[in-house]
Amino acid sequence: MIRTKSTRFIPKIAVLLALLITVLGCANPKPAANDKTTPAQKPKEITVSWMRDLGPSNPHAYYPNQLFSQSMIYEPLVSYNEGGELKPYLAESWNISTDGKEYTFKLRKNVKFSDGSSFNAAIVKRNFDAILKNKSTHTWLGIAKVLVKTEIVDEQTIKLTLSEPYYPTLQDLATVRPFRFLGEAGFPEGDDTLKDLKAPIGTGPWMITEYKQDQYTVFTRNPNYWGEQPKVDKVTVKIIPDSETRVLAFEKGELDMIFGEGALSLDAYKQLQGTGKYGTALSDPVGTRNILLNSTNEKLADQRVRLALQHGVNKQSIVDGITGGVEQKADSLLSNNYPYVDLKVNPIEYSTAKAMAYLDEAGWKLAPGQTIREKDGKKLELELVYDKTDPIQKTMGEAVQAAWGEIGIKLNIAGVELTTATKLLREGKFDVRFWFNSGVPYDPHTLINAVKEPSFGVAEAHSRIPMKQELDQKIQTVLASTNEVERKKLYTEILTTLHEQSVIVPISYIKQTVVYNKSLSNVTFPASRWDHPFNGIK
Repeated sequence: MIRTKSTRFIPKIAVLLALLITVLGCANPKPAANDKTTPAQKPKEITVSWMRDLGPSNPHAYYPNQLFSQSMIYEPLVSYNEGGELKPYLAESWNISTDGKEYTFKLRKNVKFSDGSSFNAAIVKRNFDAILKNKSTHTWLGIAKVLVKTEIVDEQTIKLTLSEPYYPTLQDLATVRPFRFLGEAGFPEGDDTLKDLKAPIGTGPWMITEYKQDQYTVFTRNPNYWGEQPKVDKVTVKIIPDSETRVLAFEKGELDMIFGEGALSLDAYKQLQGTGKYGTALSDPVGTRNILLNSTNEKLADQRVRLALQHGVNKQSIVDGITGGVEQKADSLLSNNYPYVDLKVNPIEYSTAKAMAYLDEAGWKLAPGQTIREKDGKKLELELVYDKTDPIQKTMGEAVQAAWGEIGIKLNIAGVELTTATKLLREGKFDVRFWFNSGVPYDPHTLINAVKEPSFGVAEAHSRIPMKQELDQKIQTVLASTNEVERKKLYTEILTTLHEQSVIVPISYIKQTVVYNKSLSNVTFPASRWDHPFNGIK
């Protein structure tokens, strides 16, 4: 204590100060902890954009539901991690029978849905049974085809029985849809979740608290989440269909981040990167941008025509001119960073001379003074359909149109809504269209399953190749194989055949982009292509 000559006056001063504090305290009382007038701490929130409405956020359904938002709300039994490692998630552990037909999962305890209800074997069974009500819709994912029975062993244990061994079972269960879990209160009458749901209730770190169709969706943290909570409190997703408008909104500060394939033209990405004002990131290859040629069209049933079309595309020019070198020229259907993919195929390089020679050999002649080849009085004319909300597809379509025009093929291009494009693909009603593989954890097994399994367009597109029956048998064998050496050998044979037949024409290896305000940190790409990036953002 500091002492002075006037210490005898301190008690009186202390009393006066105490009285003054009491009076001031009464004039301006401190708000109680539960007083509604207490200023709330400003929530940590980010605003992002998306090109289309997020849909009803149904875990068991496809478009218009958006994959990234489904992954925010719903979780899998098994998670896919860097390098293809599969780890426990809602399942703590699992056991596979020696014949490969039974998978028994021990479920994580004390997991709650966002409404507080319990996650247990009964709700897992209810979800799987609801998915199997629409088995044919989901058979593009192989497990849907072979899963025949679900059994409750005890409250925290569920057993799945398959009709035959299927080695990618765990990979399929790690995917975003449809094998994720809806809470009991979300189920519609009759449990046909493909048609409807009452509410999007999941176990994931996020839940929807506000939704206005075609305008925005607001996600907030799930208070019952069993895992580590996200670092931000709220994510608002604004629906901005036009890519240029998205960029303007970002530059004006109305958005904190633009992410997702097709959300940003690669020119815009490079321009924003070049300013130095923003954070930017580019992923490793996550998929292949392809052109799918439908062999049910008589003109495209001839392998020589398909090879001509592939030789007629200058892939390097497209990659350099349209993607600014962001993507990589694709020489085969899959890049070599997938399991079982180590192909050494001969690239089908750009050569107008080879393309025209193949077309001549196939009987499609270019008469003097004409610009379109003809055969038996028919013109070599095709239509390419693309998703009109994707700026990259439109530009690439125009480049392909010009390239094929140089070898005497008229290509009409048409931009349609994604719903229409998807419907035409599933029905096999197209000549040429853009198509990309699913990426990890889906491939390579999902790609080859799509080649074999009808009703999704890819099998139909391959239906006229001469070895289709033999190819289907190899696909069935590899998916059931428990022998790693045999599996790798079969994958090499299958993917080599697909490369040589040129029904799928690879153009470039897709990379994901993100641009964000530098106020954000820890912006990373998820290990699984279609997952969301929000949990770790600070």
